[in-house]
Amino acid sequence: MGCEKLVEAVEVAIKQEEEAFAFYMDLAGIVDDKEAKETLRFLAREEKKHKEFLEKFRQGGCFVGGLAMNEPLDYKVVQHLEAPDPQKDMKTKDVYLVAAFREQHSHDFYKGLAELHPAGEVKELLLRMANEELKHKEKVEYLYVNTAFPQLAGG
Repeated sequence: MGCEKLVEAVEVAIKQEEEAFAFYMDLAGIVDDKEAKETLRFLAREEKKHKEFLEKFRQGGCFVGGLAMNEPLDYKVVQHLEAPDPQKDMKTKDVYLVAAFREQHSHDFYKGLAELHPAGEVKELLLRMANEELKHKEKVEYLYVNTAFPQLAGG
């Protein structure tokens, strides 16, 4: 696999992370719930870290780990629901659901890119990025479930 393919994949990934950062910051700007707003800002910071990782990778030109490959838990919530439209007065649970859909989209994006590449450095990088997005999905699906279906006393 040529170096130009790696550079191309990294450039696409950087753009993806920039778009994710902007998405979360925009959504945080319209949400009223303080906890949901902070969660969205946290996700934006995570996307910014991904972008920084990719930029360092691009500058150094070699893969140095940087992203853990432990397997996240996929609750598969978004596979059974429809994404709500982001809007100012949406409920906190819906904010988390919108975020979960965004993370699923990002995971699918990176996984799809990885499938286009043979085994090697490019594929490994893209699979690591897909895994990171799935970890974010795990977090926001957990928040969604616990917000949408709160534990009742004695339950």
